[in-house]
This record gives sequence, C-alpha cells and structure tokens, in this order.
Amino acid sequence: MGTTPAPQLNDGDISWVLASSALVLAMTAPGLALFYGGMVRRKNVNSILMQCFMCLSIVSVLWVVYGYSLAFGPGHGWVGQWVGGLDWFMLNNVSIYTPDHWAPGANWDPTTSYGPTVPNQCYMIFQCMFAVITPALVIGSFAERVKFSAWVWFTVLWLTFVYCPVAHMVWSHDGIENKWGVLDFAGGTVVHMDAGIAGLATALYLGKRIGTDKPGMHNVPFVMIGASLLWFGWFGFNAGSAICAGPLATSAFVVTNTATAAAAISWAACEWIFAGAPTLVGASSGAVAGLVAITPASGFVNVGGSLWIGLLVSVFCYFFVAFVKPKFGYDDTLDPFGVHYIGGLWGALATGIFAANWVNPGHTGVTEGNPGQFLIQLKGCSVTTVFSFIMTWVICFVIDKTIGMRVSAEDEIIGLDLSQHHERAYTILD
Repeated sequence: MGTTPAPQLNDGDISWVLASSALVLAMTAPGLALFYGGMVRRKNVNSILMQCFMCLSIVSVLWVVYGYSLAFGPGHGWVGQWVGGLDWFMLNNVSIYTPDHWAPGANWDPTTSYGPTVPNQCYMIFQCMFAVITPALVIGSFAERVKFSAWVWFTVLWLTFVYCPVAHMVWSHDGIENKWGVLDFAGGTVVHMDAGIAGLATALYLGKRIGTDKPGMHNVPFVMIGASLLWFGWFGFNAGSAICAGPLATSAFVVTNTATAAAAISWAACEWIFAGAPTLVGASSGAVAGLVAITPASGFVNVGGSLWIGLLVSVFCYFFVAFVKPKFGYDDTLDPFGVHYIGGLWGALATGIFAANWVNPGHTGVTEGNPGQFLIQLKGCSVTTVFSFIMTWVICFVIDKTIGMRVSAEDEIIGLDLSQHHERAYTILD
C-alpha cells in the first residue's frame, strides 16, 4: 500500500481556530463571570469571579498535562470507547507542525483527523477552552454555599472523571457515542447537558442556601454585559468548531446569531405573557438559552431550523425556571439545569430533527426523511445524562466525606467573599 498524501496546513484555518480559541476563553472570564456574578448577592460576587477565573487557570494546566489525552487521545481496548489513554501525556506527540494521528510519511487517514489543515496543538488549545468553561458552568448551581477548597477538588475530579470521558465518548474517533453516529457540532451534550445535569446533582446533594427568601440579584447590568460577551464569544465556540475558515464556519456563524436573537425575543414574550412584563435579565437568559440550543446543531441546520430551535428553547427553559423549579423546590441557584441542560437537550434532539444534507453533506434529520437520527440523538443524550449525574453525585459524596463541601452556616451568612477570600467587591454589604 502507498501512502495517502496529507493535506497541507492552511494559515487561514490556523488563524481562525486560534482566534476562535481566544473568543471562547473570553466566554468564561469575563463573560460567564459577569453573567453569574450579577445574579448573586453582593456578599458573594467575588467568589463567583474567583471561581471562574481560577477555572480558567486550573483547567488550562490540567488539560495540557493529561486532559487532552484522556479526551481526544487514542483509546485502548474496551475502555477506549469511554476514555482515551495517556499517549499524549504532557502533549507528547501533539505536534505544532502536523495534524493529529499521523506523521510525515505515514499513511494518512482523513477519518482519524479532527482538523486536517491545522496542527494538533492548535486543535488542542481550541478544545482547552471548551474544557475550561464546562466546569465553570456547574458553578452556577452551587453558588453561594461551597468552600473554595472543595470547589478546587470538585473541578479537578469533575474534569478528570466526567468531562474528559464525555468528550471522548462523543467527539473522539474511538468514542462509543461517536460510533453510534451522535451529532454534536460544538458541545450541546459534551458541554451544556453535561454541566447542566451535574449542576442539578450538586444542587440536590447540597440542599438549599440560607436566606433564599431575601433578594439575590444585585447587578442587572453585569448580567446583560456578561450575556453579550457570551454571545460575542460564542461565534468562536460554534463557527470555530468547523476547524476551518470556510462555508461551514459561515453557516454556523449565521445560524448561531439567528437562534440567539429568536430565543431572546421568545423569552421576553414568555415573561410578558406569564409575569406581566419583559425584563433585561429574562432577555439575557433567553439569549444564553438560544446559544446553548444551537450549539450542537450549528454545523448541521439551516436558518429555518435555527429559528425553530431558538424560538422553542426559551419556551422550554422558561417553563423549567419559572414553574418546575419552584414546584419541586430544588435550589439550582443560577439555573444551569434549567437553561443549559434543558436547552442542550432540546438542541441535541433538534439536531436529529432539522439536520440538512446541503449544510453538512451526509447528515440528515427527521425533516429530510431520517427519523433514525433522532433516536440516535436520544440515545446519546440518555447516556450522557446518566453518566454525568451519577459520577457528579459520587464526586460530591467523596469530597463531602473527606474535607467537607459546604461552608458553615456562619460563613454562608457572612458571605463567601469575606469567609473564603478575605476580600469583598463592595464597601457596603447586604
């Protein structure tokens, strides 16, 4: 057998993926930090900003040491369907000159390359930013009541035993969900469903905060600024996932903006109908829900599909946030479950409905006569949900029984800014 010539690295594609990496980085800090920080009480805002900032720092180190290898490295044997090995430990064999899974002179196989025109390290740093924001999203469910030391251990363990395996299952060529044919262009299951269901697990494990009957949200402009930065950075999240500067990136960019705008309108309309007035926080939350829902579908659906995804996601998410959460009484503080899990679930299933062959050849959904794709999406969503929930609960249990997860009642009343970090964002506290 002769060798198959590998495609040449493309400077335009490399530039776009690196720029997208920077856009996704900004989604965590300052984007998510401000979005979450504005919704907590003033005595806890620094703790949220600190956790988001340190999530960027901690995960960035763990990713290059072993995270990328576990998530995207070659799997071995039966366990290789669930998690990668350590072939790429400390970025060993992760080249700055060549794409993954091949070397000059080797028989290149296009089916085993994540980005054939960008170096492996370029793809690695892009995926690093996805790994950064996912545990940061979980913060929103247990905000205002977890010790910083416990949060550090939670982040390390959750990245290792939940995020990396889920990313491998869905996105790695060896992954079991990938082999089933699950479609997730930019992280609906890997990022949003994964984080959202983990958030529910932590909220149920920890129980309610003290003083939830008192006003919580302290800075609405923070929320809008954070949501706007998320919207801006999400173009790198979704369009960057094309791993090329080409037509597919263009389509992903357009449908991302369209679904987000539609979802902001839809959430505002829901508030107007059920609560009597549209709010800035509601419109911001709707935009985030739209971003979440279009994420898995962004490389597979056309503008028409994106409109339906955006309009309906806010209806589903608003229902869970405004009606289901109060009914069952769980304290999902900043609604990662209600927005990211529910939105991610709808987006993943909607991919199986609206996937269009002309957008991404070879991928079709129910609207193009392929109902089987919807069932594959449902199967993948089920596996991710069960795995993430159980593993997150186990991690919470282990941390709680060793160093303890929750701050003392006194520290919670004082606020995490002072009790955990000995500083505060404002001179006057609630």
